[in-house]
Amino acid sequence: MSIHPLEPKAPPSVPSDDDMRLHFEVQRLYAVEARLLDQHRYADWLELFADDLHYWAPVRTNRLRRQQALADGSPGEVAIFDETRASLAWRIRRFDSGMAWAEDPPSRTRHLISNVLVRAADEPGEYVAESAFLCYRNRLEREVDLYAGGRTDVLRRDPDDGRLLIARRTILLDQNVLLAKNISTFL
Repeated sequence: MSIHPLEPKAPPSVPSDDDMRLHFEVQRLYAVEARLLDQHRYADWLELFADDLHYWAPVRTNRLRRQQALADGSPGEVAIFDETRASLAWRIRRFDSGMAWAEDPPSRTRHLISNVLVRAADEPGEYVAESAFLCYRNRLEREVDLYAGGRTDVLRRDPDDGRLLIARRTILLDQNVLLAKNISTFL
């Protein structure tokens, strides 16, 4: 009997209690984040991020298989999002000011996060969390947008209270052309 090439050759190892606690903590962080975004509680959402945050979604291009390494943009190139905690705070203040006409009336969103995997990062005290997301956005009677993709986050503990904070977020949208009229939705 041969083993299918995609099947693991050995059963997956049993995670430790610490691994399971960490995974649960990250899952909970993402569930709280999704709820805050869907409830338009952006100032509370911002509190989930470290002060040195880099929130980045590179532009993606369609490439032949042999050029797949060039499909995702690089730092310093044009990006859908290239934000810091301060620039996100500015955008949130703009929402609250009544001057964000693209969000008046506000969108309705539903953020779904799944396929969460967590591992220790190279830096001590940091973790890398990968996840898949689907964000449904509806505005007015006929505007409907779907954003799907993957996120890779670097998480670290807050030195004051020990909770996990998102220090880096890289968002890879599955589409390379956004059909939405605007992208005023956080992912």
